Amino acid sequence: MRLDSSVRRRLWLQHLLFLLLFSLVIGLLAWLSVRYPVQADWTASGRNTLSEASQAWLMRLDGPVRITAYIHDHSPLREGISRLVDRYRRYKLDMTLTFVNPDLLPDQVRQLGITEDGELSVEYAGRRETLQHPGEQALTQILQRLSRRQDRLVLFLEGHGERQPQGVANHDLGAFGRELAKIGIQTRGLNLATEPDIPADADGLVIAGPQIALAVGEIRVLLSYVQRGGHLLWLLEPADPSGLHTLAALLGITLLPGVVVDADTLRLGIHHPTFIPIADYGPHPITAPLRAPALLPQAVALDSQPLAGWQTDVLLESQSSSWTETGSLEGQIQFDPNTLERPGPLILGLALSWLKPGEESGDAVQQRVVVIGDGDFLSNTYLGNGANLELGLNIFNWLVLDEALIALPPRSVPDPTLRLSESALALLAALFLVILPAGLMSSGWLIWWFRRRRR
Repeated sequence: MRLDSSVRRRLWLQHLLFLLLFSLVIGLLAWLSVRYPVQADWTASGRNTLSEASQAWLMRLDGPVRITAYIHDHSPLREGISRLVDRYRRYKLDMTLTFVNPDLLPDQVRQLGITEDGELSVEYAGRRETLQHPGEQALTQILQRLSRRQDRLVLFLEGHGERQPQGVANHDLGAFGRELAKIGIQTRGLNLATEPDIPADADGLVIAGPQIALAVGEIRVLLSYVQRGGHLLWLLEPADPSGLHTLAALLGITLLPGVVVDADTLRLGIHHPTFIPIADYGPHPITAPLRAPALLPQAVALDSQPLAGWQTDVLLESQSSSWTETGSLEGQIQFDPNTLERPGPLILGLALSWLKPGEESGDAVQQRVVVIGDGDFLSNTYLGNGANLELGLNIFNWLVLDEALIALPPRSVPDPTLRLSESALALLAALFLVILPAGLMSSGWLIWWFRRRRR
């Protein structure tokens, strides 16, 4: 078909008008994207979006947050810091970020103790902290610490072979003690042989697996502390030698004989039956945020009798395939109903609370006690397993009446590696290197041939 000049002119005008309108639409969309930004995170773990825990915590902050990044003008770290803070500013509009070249303010940098390029200074509620390695977990923990009007002090009983919060041995809690310091909980040892009373400024006391029996006077001090309304975390072990039977009776707790074992651990890739995975948690503020299982090695089961006025909640419970093994752990083991062994599910952790009348204002004050049938899960050896760290931090935050301060789990990528078989690789190579090019060439030739026939 031949086209005269008028038809060609109209077609040319139509094409020009289409290009103008298309450019106008693109310009309007660009303007809207700047004025009304919309973002979507399609990563598998949502690592470009703040976790629900951080979002919930930002909603609790009352007042502006000022972040100053001490970084050189052309540093490649600027973009990463901006993206991190932007994720926070989506949920807290009064958070500000300022970039400062450290070379221009050497006195201020020296006063704040800034030592690395890209270090952040975070201010909230009149308090300030610095952050050397920015990240969601570290920044949220700083905001948690700044929100505390003062650091909490938790005492660890010592003098009887207990696990120590500054210890470096495998059985000690040094790594966990450092994590507590990050969220504003300070730890200190307490030896009742030299310090015959528990200081009134302590926010809690931890009994972490004594290896020898306590003296009668020390037990009396502990009982008095609990009866006065003190907060307590008791980490028990099988065949507990501490002699704290009166404390257990005061809390309505009985230790079952033997060690908890689970016959199904091999199916989960755990090669020792005394390593108990905790997959199902009780409905409690301590365990509600947990999404991964915790691992309790060498745990003792608990039995609880309800106490008048106390609320008792089950935190940790073993699977129905578990039982308390009272015999040897060598060789093949199985449940023996003719002994003192008890079948699962078994209680491995309890949270107790009651409202104690206030002495000064008259307002009721809640006393809190947590009893866990294992201390290994917080040790330097096993702290990194599953949700052990998150569980421990949640316990301490709840214990010192700061359950709003959540433990933020690290982000993980489910499967960053794509593994393909040789046949799949060959198929993909044939598809992209042979089939698709051949198909495009064939379709182009067919289109040319049909158009030629129409002339």
